[in-house]
Amino acid sequence: MKKLASFIVILGGLFLITASQSSCTSRQSQAVHIPTAVDKHGWLTIKDGKMVDENGVAPRLRGISFSWSIWEGRKYYNTEVIDWIVDDFQVDLLRFSMAIEPDSGYLDFPDEQKALITGMIDHAIDRGVYVLIDWHDHHANENIDAAKYFFDEMAQRYKDVPNVLYEIWNEPEEHSWAEIKAYSEELIKTIRVHDQKNLIVIPSARWDQDVDITAKDPITSDGQLIYSFHFYTSDPWHQENLRKKAEEAMQAGLPIIVSEWGVSESNGDGDFNLETTNRWVEWMDTHQLSWANWNITDKDETSALLKPGAPIDAHWQANELTEAGNYIREVLRTDTPTSPEGVNKAQQVEDSSTNEKELVN
Repeated sequence: MKKLASFIVILGGLFLITASQSSCTSRQSQAVHIPTAVDKHGWLTIKDGKMVDENGVAPRLRGISFSWSIWEGRKYYNTEVIDWIVDDFQVDLLRFSMAIEPDSGYLDFPDEQKALITGMIDHAIDRGVYVLIDWHDHHANENIDAAKYFFDEMAQRYKDVPNVLYEIWNEPEEHSWAEIKAYSEELIKTIRVHDQKNLIVIPSARWDQDVDITAKDPITSDGQLIYSFHFYTSDPWHQENLRKKAEEAMQAGLPIIVSEWGVSESNGDGDFNLETTNRWVEWMDTHQLSWANWNITDKDETSALLKPGAPIDAHWQANELTEAGNYIREVLRTDTPTSPEGVNKAQQVEDSSTNEKELVN
């Protein structure tokens, strides 16, 4: 009888310990959950000429564009980089720039490129951030059949998730708005067969700069469209003249997203002018615009966020980021830096104190 009583006491104690551990684990699980960008904003829509979230508020998404899915940037197309950028850079938005025409791009290897991009999209969705699916092609109208085939597949695959935006043509060159509009209307029809909700990003002439011309004759057949606007902050030709174009377009009711911008000159290299870059960042904040900065690569040029040889599995130290990389990281993690001290803050972090998931506590 004493043995039975002792057994019951021991069994009861084990039950209490197990219950306590389970309760503790549950509380810890609840405590560590941080709402993701998609948790906060949900489905995006267009209202009164602006992109808004489910709460009717401009979400002001900020993030990073991966480089072309070939060349130097290809090696960074992996889930470890996504995790690091989401956790450390604290992005809301990622842009995956699928190369189309160059050697080894989609036209050469469609299955390989599609598998690469969808793997990245799926992981970004799992991490709760928004995704620009970028058909990175300057001559998309010449490859319209391939584009329609690709976006038909993407619309079927992602029609039920609020994370994606379809960017159907990156930076038309010397194409007229009439040519761009005709192409865009065809792609809209293709996507809307399957997905009636997610936003479609429409290009403008002259490398996504002539949004003022687009605003005079926008596409009216679909209310879930937003228009891309691109600039490079240190280029002398990309200053007040371009801001005026965008402001004129927005005043006319054209919704705008900055799906690509860089801190360099328009060729991706050259100067990094802190003063003009801060002015552009403040301008985007003032107008509550969402944006993706160009680009994740270790190519030796000004707009690259990584120094040559930066690890392909991320976990980057401050000294493995370029001046652009440290600047963009600081902008994303804090309010806009307005001085060299703010820009160089990440440089002051000692490697010995670096946490696996954060460079700065």
